[in-house]
Amino acid sequence: MTAPRESLSRTRVAVTGLGLVTPAGIGVVENWVRVCAGEPTTGHDDELAGLPVTLAARVPGFDGAARLGRATAWRLDRVHQFALVAAREAVADAGLDPASWDGARVGVVLGNALGGAVSHERAHAALVQEGPRGVSPLAMVNGPVNMSAGYVAMDLRAQGPNLVVATACASGTTALGVGRDLLRSGTCDIVIAGATEAPLARTPMAAYAQMGALSRRGHDPAGASRPFDVDRDGFVAAEGAGVLVLEREADARARGARVRAFIDGYGASADAHHASAPDPTGAGAERALRTALADAGVRPQDVRHVNAHGTSTQLNDRTEGALIRRVLDGPVVTSTKGVTGHALGAAGAIEAAYTVLTVQHQLVPPTANLEKLDPDIDLDVVQDVARPLAAGVAVSHSFGFGGQNAVLVVTAA
Repeated sequence: MTAPRESLSRTRVAVTGLGLVTPAGIGVVENWVRVCAGEPTTGHDDELAGLPVTLAARVPGFDGAARLGRATAWRLDRVHQFALVAAREAVADAGLDPASWDGARVGVVLGNALGGAVSHERAHAALVQEGPRGVSPLAMVNGPVNMSAGYVAMDLRAQGPNLVVATACASGTTALGVGRDLLRSGTCDIVIAGATEAPLARTPMAAYAQMGALSRRGHDPAGASRPFDVDRDGFVAAEGAGVLVLEREADARARGARVRAFIDGYGASADAHHASAPDPTGAGAERALRTALADAGVRPQDVRHVNAHGTSTQLNDRTEGALIRRVLDGPVVTSTKGVTGHALGAAGAIEAAYTVLTVQHQLVPPTANLEKLDPDIDLDVVQDVARPLAAGVAVSHSFGFGGQNAVLVVTAA
């Protein structure tokens, strides 16, 4: 039997660095400006032409060769390129130098759902068209989900625990929770945690379309991702990465680092209900939320802000709305997926970074495309323009296929 969470150290874990590569831009500043402006990023994607749904949210102007070097970009799937760029930004933002740190005390925990989806498709196409000799050996160091963390470790000389967690669309949040616990247990002194995803390949997008999960608002691409709106009809698939540098507070203060916020609580659970649909009672998600609150030592009424999972699907938004009403006391809610679309395994890490920025800047981004709140969702959802809010305590929700739930409590520094 594992030890209860209460037996872990109560050491606070600080966020000292952020890195973002998303449809809202490359870099934290560009992301924050666009998310606070509520500018959607969805468009028709030429790479998906001929599929039932061609809507997607891609990272704009991403040039892996320019950012990582031609040889590195040629070798690596897009999913790993995103991870490297975001991790480098996060480490630089934290004021850390990999050339001088004790790499054995630096861990990497990344979330991912689909691995190198484009690499898998190219390898399969080569096998079918050219036979076995046409398949590149790079397929086996690009396709597996573990490789993003491996490449980040190689790039940054991080020689501590090196993990990838795969909890579907909760992966990024799970990775941050695991990374935090590596610090609280004393296993690491620094953890580079977050998630990456590059899922915009034809096979997974065809499958999501066949499931009926994707928005078909082809006449209005920019308005397709509309969390909590009465006219929402599905999510928009997106790509990107979010990486956070985590350190124990005492270590961060001792080296004079800027602390952006704290990750004080983490909770996870399983619905054990259905392969793709959330438990309509929200019982599993509620366990994750209440566990995170208890872990942080905060009361439900202390939570001022929720960065919702808010996928823009009918069932998720309704279930999550009921959960927030049932457990919390009138927090201000947003879903940044109205801007970015849904980056699947990377979504939780990207949204955790936005939650850190929200409590740091005391500003809640609007939910893009929310024109008329679903009458069944009785929440205070930010619309139209960003709202100033002294959100000392915030939560970020992530829920995934397989009924996997994860919640973070983020508090102001």
